Amino acid sequence: MAREQDSVQRSTLPIPDLAYTGTVTYDATDPDTHYPPIQRGLPPADAPNVLVVLIDDTGFGASSAFGGPVHTPNFERVAAQGLKYTRFHTTALCSPTRAALLSGRNHHTVGMGGITEIATSAPGYNSLRPNNCAPLAETLRLNGYNTAQFGKCHEVPVWESSAVGPFDHWPTPGGGFEYFYGFIGGETNQWYPAIYEGTIPVEPWGTPEQGYHFMADMTEKAIVWTKQQKSLAPDKPFFTYFAPGATHAPHHVPPEWADKYAGAFDQGWDAIREETFARQKELGVVPEGATLTTRSDGIPAWDEMSDDLKPVLARQMEVYAGYLEYADHHVGLLLDALEEIGELDNTLVYVIIGDNGASAEGTMTGTTNEAFTINHMTEMEDDAYKIAHKDDLGTPRSYNHYAIGWAHAMDTPYQWTKQVASHWGGTRNGTIVSWPKGIAARGEIRNQFAHVIDVAPTVLAAARIPEPSTVHGVTQRPYEGTPMNYSFDSADADEQHTTQYFEMLGNRAIFHKGWTAVAMHKKPWLSSDHGLDEDVWELYNVEEDWTQSHDLAAQEPERLAELQRLFLIQAARFNVLPLDIRSAERFNAELAGRPTLVQGTSQTFYTGMKRLSENSVVNVKNKSFTVTAKLTIPDGGASGVIIAQGGAYGGWSVYVTDGKPAFAYNIMGIKTDFTRSDDALAPGDHELVVHFAYEGGGLGKGGAVTISDGDAVLAAGTVERTLPFFFSMDETVDIGEDLASPVSSDYGPAGNGFTGRIAWVRLDAGDDSHDHLIDPEHQMQIAMTRQ
Repeated sequence: MAREQDSVQRSTLPIPDLAYTGTVTYDATDPDTHYPPIQRGLPPADAPNVLVVLIDDTGFGASSAFGGPVHTPNFERVAAQGLKYTRFHTTALCSPTRAALLSGRNHHTVGMGGITEIATSAPGYNSLRPNNCAPLAETLRLNGYNTAQFGKCHEVPVWESSAVGPFDHWPTPGGGFEYFYGFIGGETNQWYPAIYEGTIPVEPWGTPEQGYHFMADMTEKAIVWTKQQKSLAPDKPFFTYFAPGATHAPHHVPPEWADKYAGAFDQGWDAIREETFARQKELGVVPEGATLTTRSDGIPAWDEMSDDLKPVLARQMEVYAGYLEYADHHVGLLLDALEEIGELDNTLVYVIIGDNGASAEGTMTGTTNEAFTINHMTEMEDDAYKIAHKDDLGTPRSYNHYAIGWAHAMDTPYQWTKQVASHWGGTRNGTIVSWPKGIAARGEIRNQFAHVIDVAPTVLAAARIPEPSTVHGVTQRPYEGTPMNYSFDSADADEQHTTQYFEMLGNRAIFHKGWTAVAMHKKPWLSSDHGLDEDVWELYNVEEDWTQSHDLAAQEPERLAELQRLFLIQAARFNVLPLDIRSAERFNAELAGRPTLVQGTSQTFYTGMKRLSENSVVNVKNKSFTVTAKLTIPDGGASGVIIAQGGAYGGWSVYVTDGKPAFAYNIMGIKTDFTRSDDALAPGDHELVVHFAYEGGGLGKGGAVTISDGDAVLAAGTVERTLPFFFSMDETVDIGEDLASPVSSDYGPAGNGFTGRIAWVRLDAGDDSHDHLIDPEHQMQIAMTRQ
């Protein structure tokens, strides 16, 4: 059905307001008085709702929809109503894929050559989407869509991720989403998440013991928002971007979901690859003649693993599988809600099963707590520790990640994993597209090459909305993706996305008309140890060799040279150059050329400040520091937290219990060193001082603690060792309370707010830093763990 909005000129956004040019009368009752009725801004008639589901860190060979061992009935449900794309690609890393998806441009074009934590000042790597690349959500919003994002956002520059913004690169308002409920950064604790509603930090409705999990929470928010949108504006379509933290580490899931897979992975990752490959052939998501690639270099065989450790390794995969099925279940609940309100048939649904390949960032034997790895303290987590804590995996007592062998198995049948943009294991992700009202095919497979930059132009084509030439007065760079609509009703349609470059951390490739030339520069678990010109290029005919199994570089050197040259042309065109394989320099904000929010070595906080990330706070690691708090103790005494950084998996806090001040330093949940006063603070004003004197001699060393009330020393103690690199991936500095999981066992995760008055808290870092001793190779490993 046509409507007046179908004739609206939409190439300039916002759509210009047209001045009235008719007769103006003196009296509104004059018969000649006539003004056209106000028209609400709406997209063309029959424009579909759009739901984009982006799963995190899930390889091609994980989901049962693509032959994997994890039951995903709701992904299969979408596929039964639409199409499976077997050659859909991402960028091999989190932030870049998301930036490309939401902009329709290559990730370097929009400044996201890596994750935000390693941004540099180069245009392709600065983490700043330019204003000539307006996001899809903004284009849809300005054309009359309601827009909302739920879940993960890892595209905010680190110096803009605090409460003071600016918010130009947040989902709302800068990203075009009218509503956002989720977390900022690479990951969050699913039991104790750091949530934002819009730009305001909010707290979960409950604790794990009360049944809280972020996956369920964000799904409920999405359902409520969708029903409200259709209740209040039924003629307006919605664009919903649903991006759960699943299955990025930590792999947090209710135990009953993991227990469903008890014993399912006891045969190990090599056998799982074989079983998955057989199913993939049966499903037709890889050709019958395809070859299963060999185990990638450096990944151990299952038979090489300790028999004592194998039950732990198997449990890691059970937990991961439960987590993915748990995510699938909640996607199903969202689909149920759309069906309930009669909107599913006219909803264009994308289910992209992974923003890159499966993650090989969990060490060769996995971990119960990522903090062991990023703090270079893996000696504290030996096999005996992992065996003793097997039952903690997935629960609030862990911050877990599985072994690299499982990641490789989840990328079956391809080589390598996440971070490796040169090979399909890093970039090929099973993708499902459904639109019952707009796609006639049901349960079919499409083998045309596609890339995440194709989603935005596909959505606009489905909605009959043109790419805007200008947005907010800025001339726009055209989309770089290819609409996939041509393939919706034709499995045999000629492939239209015929050339695509890939690059991540020096790992690079070019796809062109059925061939790929690839160069792997570094393994995900190692730093760069040689120059770019020393990389060995491989050549594959991927029309005949689906899995990149047979290197033809020696047989066809001329073709290889042509593709290498084409890569350089594409790299120059899309801001990939200069290639950047640096490690220490990109970790250092000053050397990398990106801003830092906090200047100097002293910072004053006030009551109500919370959810302050490590990028927003003075660094107190590997050095002495002092906490000074101006307090008022009421009659009857006070209790609660004054300042806390981190949480139950690592951090420190200053607090009062029954009027007695205390300091706790938590080493990754294994041990907490306490310094407690025996004397309570009397009612009245106090200047409480807690000083930590770093003993020096290297990184992560201990020191002495003193607690004073003015000049009077109340307590003294020691901290055996400290965390050298990160307190927490997602937990924060909070004033007047300790949000999320608690640093100290002296108080719980809720109701620990300070019952006195805090005028201010000052944090002063000493000048005895030992950060210059950080090993350069490890610096990049630390940064990359946060993706």
